[in-house]
Amino acid sequence: MTLAGLPRYAVFAGVLAAAGLPIYIHAPKFYVDTYGVTLRQLSVALFVLRLIDVVQDPLLGRLAETTRARRGLMVWCAGVIMAGAMAMLFAVPPQLPAVWWFALSLAALFSTFSFLTICFYAQGVAKAGAVTDGHLRVASWRETGALLGVCLAAALPSILAATGQPFTIYAGLFALAALAALAAMTPEWSAAGAPPATGGLRAVLRDGTARRLLLIALVNATPVAVTSTLFLFYVSDRLAAPGWEGVLLLTFFLSAALAAPLWARAAARWGTRRALMMGMALALASFAFALPLGAGDLWPFAVVCIASGAAVGADLTLLPALFARRMATIAPSAADGFGLWSFVNKATLALAAILLFPALQLAGFQPGEPNGAVALWSLTALYAGLPLLLKAFALILLARTGPEVHR
Repeated sequence: MTLAGLPRYAVFAGVLAAAGLPIYIHAPKFYVDTYGVTLRQLSVALFVLRLIDVVQDPLLGRLAETTRARRGLMVWCAGVIMAGAMAMLFAVPPQLPAVWWFALSLAALFSTFSFLTICFYAQGVAKAGAVTDGHLRVASWRETGALLGVCLAAALPSILAATGQPFTIYAGLFALAALAALAAMTPEWSAAGAPPATGGLRAVLRDGTARRLLLIALVNATPVAVTSTLFLFYVSDRLAAPGWEGVLLLTFFLSAALAAPLWARAAARWGTRRALMMGMALALASFAFALPLGAGDLWPFAVVCIASGAAVGADLTLLPALFARRMATIAPSAADGFGLWSFVNKATLALAAILLFPALQLAGFQPGEPNGAVALWSLTALYAGLPLLLKAFALILLARTGPEVHR
């Protein structure tokens, strides 16, 4: 593996990441504020989209596997559709009832995002095989790039707010960046080659270690899905700090980006599993610290953002490296495995979408309105208490995982 190839991975990861988590942060509030879509409508729409992924992501993994010889063409087609879907979501006024426009835009965006993610991570497995500790090196560059992309995507609407059309400009900049990143990665896709003979999904699902890692990924990613879904509401309504959302998001993701290469070094020194457990312990401490916060606690919450962001840097760098290393052993082409990986990670967002917003409405929470103590404490319990329990469970699962993932 040459150093010249790794920056390309970082740039592509950054652009791809801008179409993932930031959309869950920005799109629901954008449609609530701009088009009057209700939280209940959004929760149903997001949950249905994630139900589609129950079938779609493994099938996209199979498609990526069988079309590997034409991966360059497939990736370009998916990238162009993804850019168009971003414009449809933010730059084009709804041509249908707003909730339907929201759902159709996200369906196209997330389908192409999923396909590109699967191809990208599978290509990383092949790239990593060239050197010792290759999976950690690829993961470090890839996830650092992704987190920097998330930083920019999370903060850009706030930066562009003075233009009066921040999301329209955001969509246009994303399209340009996507085309540039696709062009830069063209040599990598062209080198993909024909698909090797593998056991496909069966090889992954038959392997006990792979199944355990998928379960850990599911439990471990759910806290991030919960906090991402509720972040804007928590800052604006629980902390009573509207206008600070962009700064705090940037703090969170920048902390994760800066921490990612440090976690890779820690893994090289102490082992990937042990370093990941340290990151989980840091996340537990940050969630516990957030529980008693309330109106006016802006600076303590900034500390929470720094600590929890650093912990996410461990999650995003080390856990995929463990899974990629296992795929290199049992399913070297890896696309099928990462089809399952993509599904597992997005299933957490489905659970967050269908459970959190209705629970808040049941507690009487109204975004942007005066809320009582019960509603605000319900928001805190969901934002910090639920992730605390889930992260503790993920840590226990990892601690009890066999020696196959100790390095």
